[in-house]
Amino acid sequence: MTSKKHPDWVPDAGHQLHLTGIHFDAIRLRGIRGEAVLQHLATLTEGEPGPVVREMSGARWTYFLIPPGASEGYDWPPGASEGYDWPPGAKCFGPATRDEWVGIPAADGNTYPLSWRCGAPEEDEFVDPELLHGLVTAQLAPEAAEE
Repeated sequence: MTSKKHPDWVPDAGHQLHLTGIHFDAIRLRGIRGEAVLQHLATLTEGEPGPVVREMSGARWTYFLIPPGASEGYDWPPGASEGYDWPPGAKCFGPATRDEWVGIPAADGNTYPLSWRCGAPEEDEFVDPELLHGLVTAQLAPEAAEE
């Protein structure tokens, strides 16, 4: 039996806040929208979408972790860079944002209210930013067209 080698930014217990743009960038979606994007992402990646953190209370945010700096390579849908959360529901956390933190749960144990949706990541494992961008853009396109 082999055990996963988790990145050093995954805590041993509980959860920790990490500054975005250093170990990862994050794209945040709210509630059912985040779940819908995750379901499409999981289908397209044969159940291996990469690291996705879910808040299990409150707004039920879903955070898709992409390589550090990768968020700057994409024109995220309206609101993603301006800080609007709902609608349209997306926010980019990366090196261009200042002092933005994301909670990261431990690989195992009690991490409430955060959890890994598809298991804690292995070293150098991230969500594919190009694929995620396409899914987020498609998910938000109907609302952007209405404005």
